[in-house]
Amino acid sequence: MATEDTLRLFFALPCPPEQATAICSWRDRQALGGRPVALENLHLTLAFPAAQPTARLDALRHLAAGVTSDSFELTLNRLITLGKGFVCLAPSEAPPALLQLAGSLAERLGALGIVLDSRPYLAHMTLARQAPTQARGDAATFGWKAERFVLYRSQNTMDGVRYSELGSWPLRSAAAPD
Repeated sequence: MATEDTLRLFFALPCPPEQATAICSWRDRQALGGRPVALENLHLTLAFPAAQPTARLDALRHLAAGVTSDSFELTLNRLITLGKGFVCLAPSEAPPALLQLAGSLAERLGALGIVLDSRPYLAHMTLARQAPTQARGDAATFGWKAERFVLYRSQNTMDGVRYSELGSWPLRSAAAPD
């Protein structure tokens, strides 16, 4: 739990507003159950350093500024359930640049002494929490070009969880073929 001296943080790919609208519209027609994630909170997590001292924020921004990774096309087309009722969209195949970006962040966070979840990275976007049934299989296809990654702060408010952007870093444009 974050206090005034700590911030609950994560690195993620933001979902563009037009895609978030399309995803929520599709999700709401699927009768998935559970508590839907707010449209403005849709993202694809890259690394979750969790509760960190407020004093560490500059070091995390500096760490992120040193990450170099190519932009890439992200396609979410599988419906999965993780843990206890987290219904998610996932790619049928994660782009190599996505895996490289998540790996680079994990490596740099580890070097800073931040321990991440020991499970292998699984690219996914949570659509709903506490869903009563398991969702699996093909989904509608949603995609966008990932051109930046973000450091978010997660805060519990009277209106639910809200994410605020604390920093954003561009991904390199892939070089054009000769």
